[in-house]
Amino acid sequence: MPKAPEHILLSRTDSIGDVMLTLPLAGLLKQLFPGTCMTFLGRSYTAPVLRCCAHVDQVITLEELEAQGDAVAVRTLRELNAQVVVHVFPQRQVAGWCKKAGIHTRIGTSHRWWHWTTCDKRVAFSRRKSELHEAQLNVKLLAPLGITDIPDLPTLAELSGFTAPVADERVRGLVQPGVRNIILHPLSKGSAVEWGLDHFAALIEHLDPAHHRVIVTGTAAEAERYRKELPLHLPHVSDAGGSLDLTQLIALIGACDALVAASTGPLHIAAACGIRAVGLYSPKRPIHPGRWAPIGTDAHVLVADGLDPDGDPMAHIRAISPDAVLRLLQW
Repeated sequence: MPKAPEHILLSRTDSIGDVMLTLPLAGLLKQLFPGTCMTFLGRSYTAPVLRCCAHVDQVITLEELEAQGDAVAVRTLRELNAQVVVHVFPQRQVAGWCKKAGIHTRIGTSHRWWHWTTCDKRVAFSRRKSELHEAQLNVKLLAPLGITDIPDLPTLAELSGFTAPVADERVRGLVQPGVRNIILHPLSKGSAVEWGLDHFAALIEHLDPAHHRVIVTGTAAEAERYRKELPLHLPHVSDAGGSLDLTQLIALIGACDALVAASTGPLHIAAACGIRAVGLYSPKRPIHPGRWAPIGTDAHVLVADGLDPDGDPMAHIRAISPDAVLRLLQW
């Protein structure tokens, strides 16, 4: 690049956890190119996450571009006047739009064939085989901009720029003063290997009601599942399943003390908020914590000892005992 770009477009149109681990990339670019405008292209359901990031100046969604039709989508992207687009998540349609929009520098992985026709800068690396964390792998895409040093995870965590919104009345009503408020997010909509509702039930029963408030979260569909198996009748338990939108969930996470989940978006949000984030993981590649651990000042991962890393991920995560989680909640 002959000079610092005035406007950069980051495109990542996948899930909340993936987007959370891309926010440090925006922070790093802002640090290296002060004054650069940062637009983030994501999914509509991840937009509330993006609006919590100080480094993101503008959010556009894949859904709104698709609704406009190809010609208007291309015009919308052209009118951004972005000099650079980084395709953090390969999306063929977006790559085609960006080329037609005339964005000067279009960066993508060399491992997607359509990037050979839509991107003028292609970076060759394998995410699946790498020893790097997902947040670090994202940085490798910046090599065409002259950025080749990969920051360590504590540095990237500091660059997230993430702040939870102020809690509204509904959220404030879930948080109990004078005790440790702990969110349990037991299900994952199939995005991660799950610990099991029986383990979460045992954990709830072992948390001292005199010192802990348990708030169970999930979608309405997930709540229908967990309500059949979790001891939600206990006096120290609140059920928030299906009652919060994403902005409210983020606010709740920021207002609590800890969160326990598998490798899900709420876990990564908790880590970025600086509360105790306890992640439950299998050691099997490519879903292992070396790639997907939450990053933050109080982030922790649990992996059962002594298991074959090439074995069954469900057996791996089921081998984590409720007592091991309980110990991390008694700091």
